[in-house]
Amino acid sequence: MPDQTTPLSPDVSPEPLPETKPTRKYVENKPPRGLYVRVFIYVVATHVLLAFMSLLVIIAKTR
Repeated sequence: MPDQTTPLSPDVSPEPLPETKPTRKYVENKPPRGLYVRVFIYVVATHVLLAFMSLLVIIAKTR
Protein backbone atom coordinates (compact mmCIF):
# COMPACT_ATOMS: atom_id res chain seq x y z
CA MET A 1 0.00 0.00 0.00
CA PRO A 2 1.24 3.49 -0.66
CA ASP A 3 2.24 5.61 2.29
CA GLN A 4 -0.05 8.49 1.41
CA THR A 5 -3.36 8.05 -0.31
CA THR A 6 -5.36 10.91 -1.69
CA PRO A 7 -9.00 10.39 -2.59
CA LEU A 8 -10.04 11.30 -6.09
CA SER A 9 -12.31 14.31 -6.21
CA PRO A 10 -15.50 13.62 -8.17
CA ASP A 11 -15.52 17.03 -9.93
CA VAL A 12 -12.15 16.47 -11.63
CA SER A 13 -12.44 14.48 -14.82
CA PRO A 14 -9.46 13.22 -16.82
CA GLU A 15 -8.68 15.08 -20.00
CA PRO A 16 -10.11 13.37 -23.06
CA LEU A 17 -7.54 11.85 -25.33
CA PRO A 18 -7.27 13.36 -28.79
CA GLU A 19 -8.73 11.26 -31.58
CA THR A 20 -5.96 9.18 -33.07
CA LYS A 21 -6.40 7.22 -36.24
CA PRO A 22 -4.59 3.86 -36.17
CA THR A 23 -2.03 3.58 -38.90
CA ARG A 24 -2.85 -0.05 -39.60
CA LYS A 25 -5.38 -2.54 -38.34
CA TYR A 26 -4.06 -5.34 -36.14
CA VAL A 27 -4.85 -8.73 -37.59
CA GLU A 28 -3.74 -11.83 -35.74
CA ASN A 29 -2.74 -14.20 -38.52
CA LYS A 30 -0.12 -16.24 -36.68
CA PRO A 31 -0.59 -18.39 -33.58
CA PRO A 32 1.57 -17.51 -30.58
CA ARG A 33 5.04 -19.03 -30.44
CA GLY A 34 4.24 -20.88 -27.22
CA LEU A 35 1.67 -22.93 -29.10
CA TYR A 36 4.37 -24.40 -31.34
CA VAL A 37 6.50 -25.23 -28.30
CA ARG A 38 3.62 -27.00 -26.55
CA VAL A 39 2.68 -28.98 -29.67
CA PHE A 40 6.32 -30.01 -30.11
CA ILE A 41 6.55 -31.17 -26.49
CA TYR A 42 3.28 -33.11 -26.78
CA VAL A 43 4.45 -34.82 -29.98
CA VAL A 44 7.82 -35.75 -28.45
CA ALA A 45 6.19 -36.96 -25.23
CA THR A 46 3.72 -39.09 -27.20
CA HIS A 47 6.51 -40.69 -29.22
CA VAL A 48 8.53 -41.41 -26.08
CA LEU A 49 5.49 -42.94 -24.39
CA LEU A 50 4.72 -45.14 -27.41
CA ALA A 51 8.35 -46.25 -27.64
CA PHE A 52 8.38 -47.16 -23.94
CA MET A 53 5.14 -49.10 -24.27
CA SER A 54 6.49 -50.93 -27.32
CA LEU A 55 9.62 -51.81 -25.36
CA LEU A 56 7.48 -53.19 -22.54
CA VAL A 57 5.49 -55.30 -25.03
CA ILE A 58 8.69 -56.65 -26.58
CA ILE A 59 10.11 -57.51 -23.15
CA ALA A 60 6.83 -59.17 -22.12
CA LYS A 61 6.72 -61.30 -25.28
CA THR A 62 10.27 -62.56 -24.84
CA ARG A 63 9.58 -63.91 -21.34
